[in-house]
Amino acid sequence: MRLKKRIVCIVGTRPEAIKMAPVIMKLQEASWAETIVVATGQHRELLDQSLSAFGLKVHQNLEVMVEGQSLSRMTARLFDRLEVCLSDLAPDILLAQGDTTSVMVAAVSCFYQNIPFGHVEAGLRTADIHLPFPEEFNRRVAGLLSTLHFAPTSGAQANLRRAAVPDANIFVTGNTCIDALYWMKERAPPLPFSLREGSRLALVTAHRRENMGEPMRQMFQAILDLRRRYPDLEFIYPVHPNPGVRQLARDMLSREEGIHLCPPLDYPTLVSVLARSMFVLTDSGGLQEEAPALGKPVLVMRSETERPEAVEMGVARLVGSNRDQIIAEVSRLLEDQEAYRSMAKGVSPYGDGKAAERICEHIRAYLDA
Repeated sequence: MRLKKRIVCIVGTRPEAIKMAPVIMKLQEASWAETIVVATGQHRELLDQSLSAFGLKVHQNLEVMVEGQSLSRMTARLFDRLEVCLSDLAPDILLAQGDTTSVMVAAVSCFYQNIPFGHVEAGLRTADIHLPFPEEFNRRVAGLLSTLHFAPTSGAQANLRRAAVPDANIFVTGNTCIDALYWMKERAPPLPFSLREGSRLALVTAHRRENMGEPMRQMFQAILDLRRRYPDLEFIYPVHPNPGVRQLARDMLSREEGIHLCPPLDYPTLVSVLARSMFVLTDSGGLQEEAPALGKPVLVMRSETERPEAVEMGVARLVGSNRDQIIAEVSRLLEDQEAYRSMAKGVSPYGDGKAAERICEHIRAYLDA
């Protein structure tokens, strides 16, 4: 009989690693828990880099990635390897965060093996199962199969209630990304590149599948137009490793002075860049949560968001992928000081930096029951 409760934490991508890191650290401090970190390997190098920034390491890597494989093939490999992993480890509970394919497969695998599944960042929803793709589908499946739902906000809690999840299984904890942000902000390094004196910096991230092709062309053209309209405006764009994204960014943006393309930044450096930026242009999820906490307006290059709280608070705005709309919204921030101040409030609806502590308390209560 085990003296400690065995908790397996699944991480697949860099954002998962960052958001799970505060939970893993808290569990590793707990005398009652044996914590095992399993990586699926969706973002192999980025994953190790992100975990190591928090002093964490992977105990087992499923290594599911094969260059050029389809989403279906990757999903099949995940099911196959995770089945063996969970049979060997026999955890008392498994935790996963967010909405990647790793999370969806983990939830289904736990269901098949009758293992309790705890979903960190539960309850995020859009109105369209195809937006974002495949993340909205993934989190709906995870929501259907979760034992414990750790909702970051009351809005996420309401989504779960509408899906008939019992109140006793829902815990509003705040978002662990704020825990990670506050922890790292105290340890962030200097900027890894130099800016011209007096320049204004914008952080850009763009990689969503639904934005591939013409929408991304529109987004990149807007960035070019803005750079030429405002000579003091510089952009830093950590380019996603997706070959399609990387090629289009290189073709359209690499020759323009003041647009800095770079590989994905490690998390400490990303926090440094975010702290120096005037605003953020993104189609990512995590930055919609992190940037407002540091007082940075967020322009979301999507038509839907599963994080409406920031929009409702006025610290984020949906701008879509249309070139003219992006230019108009960025220009408003650059030219209208009151418009900028109204978005740069330095408040976040996503947490107080204690989400991981609450999650660990709820897990212990469940396992001790």
